[in-house]
Amino acid sequence: MAALLGLIFVAVSINLARIIKRDNLVSRSAEALFILLGPLLAATFCLASGQSNLALGWELTASGLFIWIAATRSQIRSTRKNPYVSKRTKIFHFLLTQSAVVPFVAGGISMLAGRGGGLYWLLAGTVFSFLASLFDAWVLLIEIQR
Repeated sequence: MAALLGLIFVAVSINLARIIKRDNLVSRSAEALFILLGPLLAATFCLASGQSNLALGWELTASGLFIWIAATRSQIRSTRKNPYVSKRTKIFHFLLTQSAVVPFVAGGISMLAGRGGGLYWLLAGTVFSFLASLFDAWVLLIEIQR
């Protein structure tokens, strides 16, 4: 995760002049960071030994909702009125981003309910967060040069 986060920062710093000229690229950068925040916060909350499943459920649900809202808003801003992104790519990007952030909310709700998969949702969210972040890093590092 740290390597992906570093890659995002390198991509942004290398292409900073191009990124800040276009609001959709600034939003795309923010989205990439929000997506990686999910696994980081979830891992941090899970490290607190001795806390109840209820407390962990609330922490995961609250942080998951925050990240879901922030990433989705950033995604909408990055794709709306963007002539370089096809409808097919927008759909793929939307599904990938939602697959990265929704499992953290589902995991928190599952912990609160005491059934439904619990922390296993975090595994799915983490895997999709890595994939979505790689996709965003590719755009910010390579595709921006076209």
